[in-house]
Amino acid sequence: MTRRQKDPLRELREEERAELERISRARSEAAEAVIRAKMLLAVAEGQSYTDAARSVGRRSGDAVSGLVSRFNKEGMATLMPRHGGGPEIIYGEAERERILHEFRRQPDREQDGTATWSLSTLQRALRHALDGLPKVSTYTILQTLWEAGWTWQADRTWCQTGKAIRKRKEGRVEVTDPDAEAKKR
Repeated sequence: MTRRQKDPLRELREEERAELERISRARSEAAEAVIRAKMLLAVAEGQSYTDAARSVGRRSGDAVSGLVSRFNKEGMATLMPRHGGGPEIIYGEAERERILHEFRRQPDREQDGTATWSLSTLQRALRHALDGLPKVSTYTILQTLWEAGWTWQADRTWCQTGKAIRKRKEGRVEVTDPDAEAKKR
């Protein structure tokens, strides 16, 4: 006989059930999201937490209990992984905008010591600026630039993703790929 559940799964709405079923069958979703969706569906069908855990290859029902409790509070957002450890994320939107603002500025050869930004020269400029970020890492800068759609090219320049400069008879033309956003995913 199992113990009484402290926080049983609430009744699933029709759209929640349909989305959980879609995710549980999806091959393109994150593996953790698929497993969590399968566990929630198993509990919704009346299985115990232990049986739901074992149905997806897990041993303990304690994780299912925590998942059900979070699902009752947060809904479908429970399926997506949260910050998985390590130092907490300290750079918010204002800091990311500060990084992008510095990146968009044309570097001064005398002051910055470069004609084009690399991660280390951009890091140095941000750390030494009066309103800068004294502990910013190159990894944080790189992630911010990637999220903004910039990539580092083999010719040591930054390029806006989905845009290219092409030579035409009338001169150089910037061409935009209409499917760039879909290709990023």
